[in-house]
Amino acid sequence: MSSIAASPRRRVLADLVARPSTRVRALATDAALVLAGVALVSLLAKVSFFIGPIPITGQTLGVIVVGAALGARRGAAALTTYMLAGLAGLPVFAGVVAGPAYVLSPSFGYILGFIPAAFVAGWFAERAWDRKPWLAFVGFVAASIIPFLVGVPYMAIILATVLGQDVTFATVMSAGVLPFIVPGIIKAAFAALLVPGAWALVRAADRRR
Repeated sequence: MSSIAASPRRRVLADLVARPSTRVRALATDAALVLAGVALVSLLAKVSFFIGPIPITGQTLGVIVVGAALGARRGAAALTTYMLAGLAGLPVFAGVVAGPAYVLSPSFGYILGFIPAAFVAGWFAERAWDRKPWLAFVGFVAASIIPFLVGVPYMAIILATVLGQDVTFATVMSAGVLPFIVPGIIKAAFAALLVPGAWALVRAADRRR
């Protein structure tokens, strides 16, 4: 693991955007990329469908793709901006509820967890794990776990203290973990095809130049 941590940062997809020569323009480019990431997660948050009895939403997929495409810092910045936009009342979350009161929602912990999840997806991408599907899948599964590490304890606290419900390990697992395992794997696998596929298109375009 130390060799992985010590490996140099590699380019991510967002780094293929022409880098302006001045610092102001570079910051403007980064801001535009962050806002594009917010827009993508917001759009995918509204996408939901079923594979048999399994519900699939696009929100976590957006988090992984944005993190991998923008890199660790810009990815985390995009998801922080996404969270703040929702708390400001913009309809960016998966449900219809937004605004400051959303911090009392049992699902808000997952929104918090999206920030480090995007960072981790970007961290793996910066070490070129997003170039090969099997490596990308491992990194994206790891990133997909992080929202649960934050969201499940948060959900338990809100259910117990705000909603006054009896909270047990079984109820928390059934409500906040088990239904999302298979969808999470599916979304990580899809992202592990999508992002390396984008890199393959980039390499093919470079060869034709």
